[in-house]
Amino acid sequence: MILYSIIIVNYKTPQLLLDCLQSIYSGDASRLEVIIVDNDSKDDSAQRVQSAYPAVRWIQMSYNSGFARANNEGIRQAKGNVVLLLNSDTLNEGNAIATCYERFSKSDYVGAGVQLLNRDRTPQISGNFFMKGGLNHLMALPYLGRFIRWVGLQMKLKKTNVPEAAGAVEVDWINGAFLMVKRSAIEKAGLLDEDFFLYSEEIEWCSRLRKLGPMCVYGDLHVVHLEGSSSNEAFKSKTRGYQHLGDRKGKQVMLSGLLRIRKQYGVAWFLFHLSAYIFTIPLYLLVLLMKTVLLRPGIGGEWKNWWGYSSNTMVLLRHSFLVLRNRPHFYKVL
Repeated sequence: MILYSIIIVNYKTPQLLLDCLQSIYSGDASRLEVIIVDNDSKDDSAQRVQSAYPAVRWIQMSYNSGFARANNEGIRQAKGNVVLLLNSDTLNEGNAIATCYERFSKSDYVGAGVQLLNRDRTPQISGNFFMKGGLNHLMALPYLGRFIRWVGLQMKLKKTNVPEAAGAVEVDWINGAFLMVKRSAIEKAGLLDEDFFLYSEEIEWCSRLRKLGPMCVYGDLHVVHLEGSSSNEAFKSKTRGYQHLGDRKGKQVMLSGLLRIRKQYGVAWFLFHLSAYIFTIPLYLLVLLMKTVLLRPGIGGEWKNWWGYSSNTMVLLRHSFLVLRNRPHFYKVL
């Protein structure tokens, strides 16, 4: 009898996927099903995976549908009463997945995560808190973000995340690399929003799930997350994490982040965030001019980043009317 379903979205990452599956099947896999949703990789992923793990269910998408649409297709076909959205760049440690299911299924939580670890065993942010209007989203902005962070520290505002969970810590949203959810909650909150292509979709989804009940991160359960490895490998990005806004990956991060602000907080907050992005262009330019005059080292790379950030902000402006209307649209710019 299948009790829970693990859904993994794949896009041109066969080796990461094989490593992930090996870590899953080395633990207790007797009561689970694994569903791979392939986003039209056009490589040998299917052959390699199905040859090594014939029990895996393979769902083939006809186009690169992104994270939300692919996971939704997996959820629709899943047989378990609990589903786990799992990144292909994760490694299950110490039977963490099965233990998480055992605790979670007996709890009142609607969603759960585990403590994610970097490759070097340092903790990775796994659980987060919402801030009014999503203001913490602006901390990734060049220079202006540093000022916002400094103001928050001076005001001694509550931290927006859990740097390292100890025990079961209640949070508002959970990192989408490992997000376990009860089907009963999904039936009430709905599936992931299919306007999103990649990034921020799990935040918006958790905002709806959180209205139904609490969510938590189990700090004593560990899964290694090679952060950004799957998307970096697929989209040829050299940056880890989601703080660099001047490259191709940053363009999608920015657009998805603003889309989430519009959906979760409304028009006024969306316009506030968009204004902050625009204001950052001349602010960033002024700082670079001062650094250039002072002959600061590495300034050439910063000018490149400024140009990339400015170009990405223009993309946001071109999409802003669509986002404001909040009509169904697939926001894919990668």
